[in-house]
Amino acid sequence: MENLPKPESTFSSDELSVEIYADTAAMGRAAAAAVAPVIRKAVDEKGEARVILATGNSQFSFIEALVGEHNLPWDKITGFHMDEYVGIDEDHPASFRRWMKERVVATAKPREFHFLKGDAPDPEAECERYAALLTEKPIDVTCMGIGENGHLAFNDPPVADFNDPKTVKVVELDEACKKQQVGEGHFPSMDSVPTRALSLTIPTLLSAERVFVMVPDSRKADAVANALKGPVSTACPASILRQQSHARLYLDIPAAEKL
Repeated sequence: MENLPKPESTFSSDELSVEIYADTAAMGRAAAAAVAPVIRKAVDEKGEARVILATGNSQFSFIEALVGEHNLPWDKITGFHMDEYVGIDEDHPASFRRWMKERVVATAKPREFHFLKGDAPDPEAECERYAALLTEKPIDVTCMGIGENGHLAFNDPPVADFNDPKTVKVVELDEACKKQQVGEGHFPSMDSVPTRALSLTIPTLLSAERVFVMVPDSRKADAVANALKGPVSTACPASILRQQSHARLYLDIPAAEKL
């Protein structure tokens, strides 16, 4: 593509490549331009690509660019998402299924998109069903963000496990995570945020051949600084990214302001 945004700076934190962009739009376009050829390569080599995508406000610019600018072979792409609240249906304003259907499925029309059903009657059985779909074949790309508490998907510090034996699990949401959901406008109050969610585990997210992490906004600056400068620990789950040579982190200037 022409006129791709250039990073303001690039560096490595241990094994993790980091790129900082002037603003969120530039960050999203640059990340999408890096993800697109990885998807095309998988389709060329295997006839299909299997992609895990994140939801949330932090992913808007990236998803918009990935869907709108790159003319990808979506008819050969199978998608997964990372998490869903327990007990809400797919029409709930905060549902991640709804987010994906509106921003990816309706627009890009992938060959298949598998949804985590937060309102399934048996959450544990739903985790097993989704895990079976995820592990049928290798995952080519994971595209995700970092939470204000450093979480990856809904692996908050109290439940994060870098060696998790599960593929998908039921988790309890911590207070910082719930505050973020209210702060981003997904729920009107702390009391209305579900207490549990279904989440892909950290080893599942990192199992893809390539991992791309998009993190805009000054609200994430503390988490980014902890991830890149603090100890590698589940106290900041995103710190595990520093040990992933197949991962790349994209920031805007506000998210990088405490580095």
